[in-house]
Amino acid sequence: MNYELREMLPEDESRVLEIFQQGIDSGIATFETTVPSDEVWDMDYLHDCRWVLENENQEVVGWCALRPVSRRESYKGVAEVSIYFDRDYQNRGLGAVLLKKVILDSEDHGFWTLQTNIFPENQAALKAHLKSGFHMVGTRNKIGKLNGEWKDVIMLERRSKTVL
Repeated sequence: MNYELREMLPEDESRVLEIFQQGIDSGIATFETTVPSDEVWDMDYLHDCRWVLENENQEVVGWCALRPVSRRESYKGVAEVSIYFDRDYQNRGLGAVLLKKVILDSEDHGFWTLQTNIFPENQAALKAHLKSGFHMVGTRNKIGKLNGEWKDVIMLERRSKTVL
């Protein structure tokens, strides 16, 4: 199957949010329990470094975007990575494609550190990030509750070798 990687467009938002809903439904992708509105999602993520992956039918099957970790000037080069796939396209090694692109694009935009927090059960996401140059910072035990249950997350980060 052929895939096309391209910048996310405003008209992709409904499909992006559908895929995000699938991530919520999986119970292993996010602490979120409801999908935000288009406007809230758009304000939450940086407008740079947004990418989608399309299948041969030009249907968006995955997306990635960056969120600032802080609005403070000293953290302007640090962002949190979000990456989601349609359930029918998970575990195909496609995460590496989106991660590679967002890493390169983030460096072009001056980001020196990318980070993410992944539930330990989400082994596919952990493997994809580790293969893409992220390393484990540690486990944050019982950092938040999802549907009334305490959840751990594994914090990973990647420090750029080109943005110094």
